[in-house]
Amino acid sequence: MISDQKREVLRVSGLKKCISKRTLVDDITFHINEGEIFGFLGPNGAGKTTIIRMLVGLIRPTAGSVSIFGHHLARDPLNALKHVGCIVENPELYPYLTGRENLELFSRMTEGVPPERINQVAQQVELGDRLDDTVKTYSLGMKQRLGLAQSLLHRPKLLILDEPTNGLDPAGIREIRQLILQLAQMEKMSVLISSHILHEIQLMCDRVAILNRGRMIRVSPVERLLEGDGPVEWGIDPLDRGLEVLQSLPYVHDLEPLSDRRIRTHIPEEKIGDVNRELIRAGIRVEAMDRQSLTLEDIFLQMTEGDSSG
Repeated sequence: MISDQKREVLRVSGLKKCISKRTLVDDITFHINEGEIFGFLGPNGAGKTTIIRMLVGLIRPTAGSVSIFGHHLARDPLNALKHVGCIVENPELYPYLTGRENLELFSRMTEGVPPERINQVAQQVELGDRLDDTVKTYSLGMKQRLGLAQSLLHRPKLLILDEPTNGLDPAGIREIRQLILQLAQMEKMSVLISSHILHEIQLMCDRVAILNRGRMIRVSPVERLLEGDGPVEWGIDPLDRGLEVLQSLPYVHDLEPLSDRRIRTHIPEEKIGDVNRELIRAGIRVEAMDRQSLTLEDIFLQMTEGDSSG
C-alpha cells in the first residue's frame, strides 16, 4: 500500500471533455504518487483513452486541470511532459526498420538520450537479441516491448500506458505485467495503466479507478475494494425447499441455482451462521458452504449493474 508521504507526481482535477453536445468524460479527479501503479479499469468506451490523451496533451480538456510534477500541463507543457513516457493505443513503429533503427530514430527526436541508452532499454525489456531484426518479423508482444523501450529512452519518472496487453496471448501478458512491476519497484517509476482486463489490473495495481460511461465510479486501493462480501455457494438437499428458505431471508440476495444441489448467493459475512441455522431448522441438509473471494470483476459488475453501455 502506498504511503501518504510519497511524493505526488500527477494530479488531475475536474477533467471534462465534450465534443459538440456529447460529454465523453466528466469530473475526473485523482492523483498518483511516486512509485505507484495506478489502474484505469473499465469496459471499452468507458473513456479511458480520452482521459489519457488529455493527460499527455494530445487533446485539450473542455474543463479541469492536469498537473505533472508540479507543472500545469496547459500553461507549461514542456516541463510537465519532460519526465513522462507513454504509449497511447498501439506503439508507432516503422516495420521495415530494425528495432535498433526505430529506437535511434526516436532518440534523435528526444533531447539528451546518449547512444548507449538504446542497448540499455533493449536489455531492460528483454529484446536485446532481436534488436537488429526488422520490426515486421516481430510478434505482437515484441512490438509492445519495443514500444515500451521507446517510451523509456529518456528515463521517464511517470509512464502512461493505454491497454498495453491488448491482443497479447497469456505469455505475452505475463511478460508485460512483470516488466511493469519491475519498473515500478526497481526504477521507482510511477505508472498509470488502463485496461479492460480486470484480472491484470488486480495483479498489478496499488490503486484503481473504476470508470463507466465517462465517469469515475470509485477510486480505492485494490485490497480495500476486495474487502466486501463475496458470493457464497451452498450445497443443499433438497434444493427446492432450501431455495424457499433462502428466499424468505431478507439479507440473502442474488440467488443463482448452479445445479440440482448447489446454489450461489450473496450474504453479509456476519449472517452466514444465521443462514446455516435456518436451513438446518427447516430440515435442509447442508452438504457444503464455500465462501468465494471477491474479484474486481464482481465489484465492477455490482457497481455498474443495470448499465449495458460498452
